[in-house]
Amino acid sequence: MTAGGTVPGPDGRPRCPWGLSTDDYLRYHDEEWGRPVHGDDALFERLCLEAFQSGLSWLTILRRREGFRRAFAGFAIAEVAAFTDTDRERLLADEGIIRNRAKVDATLGNARVLAGWAPGELDRLIWSHAPDPADRPAPATLSDVPAVTDESKALAKALKKEGLRFVGPTTAYALMQACGLVDDHLAECVARG
Repeated sequence: MTAGGTVPGPDGRPRCPWGLSTDDYLRYHDEEWGRPVHGDDALFERLCLEAFQSGLSWLTILRRREGFRRAFAGFAIAEVAAFTDTDRERLLADEGIIRNRAKVDATLGNARVLAGWAPGELDRLIWSHAPDPADRPAPATLSDVPAVTDESKALAKALKKEGLRFVGPTTAYALMQACGLVDDHLAECVARG
């Protein structure tokens, strides 16, 4: 481990320790996590997956992501909003996803709420809660990375005010990390920035 808390990866370059536990995590860490994500459907997908992750390992969700995409019509908001009770029952029987009734219902309900929004409105709302990077020093170790911030509390509150569910401050912060609103790669990590 280097002074910054990073660990050499298979290529010898420093990475966040969590990104080296499996090949799936290594790819996700290097290619996706912390990179800016825009677009209502893309952000809806990330919001849903973070909600499904609640109480589980992210690796569980990551390994089922393609199953989630198939089951939820690629997370196209308009399509998911049109799902029927038959679709709901299909989802609850689908072994390719997490079959949690409350999370499935929240996903369907959230899609119905978002289907009434103007194009780009979800993107604008989420990104309006991105903190100024100048106000956030790069974390040196994993213990420097928060689970909740004032911005994630405000984002969760704003989403809940609009009628969305399964969007607490911890889920909101995980979304902010995954979608590049914050860069929580460790200071010496090759993927930072």
